[in-house]
Amino acid sequence: MSKPVVAIVGRPNVGKSTLFNTLAGERISIVKDTPGVTRDRIYADVSWLDKEFTMIDTGGIEPDSRDVILSQMREQAQIAIDTADVIIFITDVRQGLVDADSKVADMLRRSGKPVVLVVNKVDNFEKFMPDVYEFYNLGIGDPVPVSAASRLGIGDMLDEVTSHFPEGAGEEEEDERPRIAIVGKPNVGKSSIINKLLGENRVIVSDVAGTTRDAIDTEIIHDGREYIFIDTAGLRRKNKIKEELERFSIIRTVTAVERADVVLMVIDATEGVTEQDAKIAGIAHERGKGVIIVVNKWDAIEKNDKTMKIYENDIRTTLSYMPYAEIMYVSAKTGQRLNKLYDMIDMVIDSQTLRIATGVLNEIMMEAVAMQQPPSDKGKRLKLYYITQVAVKPPTFVIIENDKELMHFSYTRYLENKIREAFGFRGTSLKFFIRERKEKDQ
Repeated sequence: MSKPVVAIVGRPNVGKSTLFNTLAGERISIVKDTPGVTRDRIYADVSWLDKEFTMIDTGGIEPDSRDVILSQMREQAQIAIDTADVIIFITDVRQGLVDADSKVADMLRRSGKPVVLVVNKVDNFEKFMPDVYEFYNLGIGDPVPVSAASRLGIGDMLDEVTSHFPEGAGEEEEDERPRIAIVGKPNVGKSSIINKLLGENRVIVSDVAGTTRDAIDTEIIHDGREYIFIDTAGLRRKNKIKEELERFSIIRTVTAVERADVVLMVIDATEGVTEQDAKIAGIAHERGKGVIIVVNKWDAIEKNDKTMKIYENDIRTTLSYMPYAEIMYVSAKTGQRLNKLYDMIDMVIDSQTLRIATGVLNEIMMEAVAMQQPPSDKGKRLKLYYITQVAVKPPTFVIIENDKELMHFSYTRYLENKIREAFGFRGTSLKFFIRERKEKDQ
């Protein structure tokens, strides 16, 4: 099972972002500083005791009128209901219980999703507890008093949140079928690609509600192998959330990517690659997923012998942080090249799960060191002792050396390129951890 998703919902100025940042701690900077990932800090990985989860902040409501506040809060609550396993509903003890709180509480109660009612800004438990009791009137369980700013009551709140996680959440699934998330901006043809794949395979499929998230998981059988396609377009409800709210489309993307092995990043050929495409692709990159960039509507482009090269250069420049991503040019309308998508998916999954023997890896590293000396500083030279692979999905390596300060990013990238030359690893990122062993430790 993938990591549970926890969403924070609440009115403006009740402390959603403060709580989010308190929980995210230093990890938030990892999200923030990843190239291509939105600087708008809306999701983070959090761990509490032995439980890990992805947290999303549905915030960002600063409307003018009370009517707009309520309608946007409802949209926000609907997003949380659609995508989250557990919802943190945050209120403000100083403002007290207001009408908007009650209306959103009704929606959350009807959803059947677990809700943890949090009363924020309780800086002094003795003083404010009588006011906290008022929130029992919402009828969604016991209010948990906290102060996000002072970090009071956070442990009790997280105990309550994690108590609602499904049994075995975050553990590896038995299901070995490849999971492919189709992501991208609205109207680039994500659903059309799924429909074309379905139509051409003539397979009876079942649209299974995707775990607890109401995503549409579509099973497709191709050449005797089953694939699960996670269509983020399927996450829209009939009361269609305003698509221009980019923040919400990214929340949907995060939850779909979290569950996938391979991400198909769909780009509209008539628009070219955009800044929002870079943000969405960055989520897959940061999560270490296999990535195939699918340029759709290729039939609508006037072409000459240089068109594909120009397109590829544009994509590689905008998505420069993921040079490993594979690129395919397709048309959902005509079906052009879609049948080759499966071969590409299989190849990327093979890359994601490839394990290299330690002995072979060390031969490659020693050859690389012989060809290009490691960096030195003030007479001290970097020494690489050995390299070993410790994980797959994505392939993850640990390099043991004598001085972390000397291990420049550029030299790590050089070693990565040598490993890719030897073993391929097409379509997947590689992760490297540098561990220091002082010379006297040997």
